[in-house]
Amino acid sequence: MPSVLAVVAFAAACIALALTRGVPAWAGALYLGASALCFALYAVDKQAAIAGRDRISESVLLSLGFVGGWPGAIVAQQLLRHKTSKLSFRIRFWLSVVANVAIFAWAMARLAASH
Repeated sequence: MPSVLAVVAFAAACIALALTRGVPAWAGALYLGASALCFALYAVDKQAAIAGRDRISESVLLSLGFVGGWPGAIVAQQLLRHKTSKLSFRIRFWLSVVANVAIFAWAMARLAASH
């Protein structure tokens, strides 16, 4: 469950930053919306995999995770047991998470410096 701890730690950091540094509301809305959409797409893809239908491309799932949907992707991966065994996907997924968090941290540092 280390991946779920990453979501909890990120959420806690965001709340702390919102209370102390004034994280814009749109940032929280972006992460919540992208996470909800990402979770839904993982669920649709899981059902398509089970039914043998056309799948959602990995690039779509990874891109949505990169723009802020990765918390929802992690929850979907754990709850739905989907996209957890293919090593190449997991590596690219975690690289996109690290990139997203790094960009978020940079943006928050810039925001703090401007105040």
